[in-house]
Amino acid sequence: MRVTPHILQHEFIGLDIEVARSPNPYYVGITGRVIDETHNTLVIQYNSEKKIIIKDVTVFHFTMPDGTIVEIDGKAIIGRPEKRIKRRIRKRW
Repeated sequence: MRVTPHILQHEFIGLDIEVARSPNPYYVGITGRVIDETHNTLVIQYNSEKKIIIKDVTVFHFTMPDGTIVEIDGKAIIGRPEKRIKRRIRKRW
């Protein structure tokens, strides 16, 4: 899979995820599978519990279906998932 800005329009539910950076030190290193997404949060299945992580202040590592690991700043994916998928990405280069 090519890593392009269109990765922000990808569906994240069902992907493996790791919290890379967060102001809350207890969230750093959480790994699991995304089970739900809201406007401002991701719900991660971590061991046998659900963790709700705020997107705005966190950096995530997503593992795509082909095994590619992509680092995404949570600020770039704020918004409803159905709106984010339809949003046009402006090229800034």
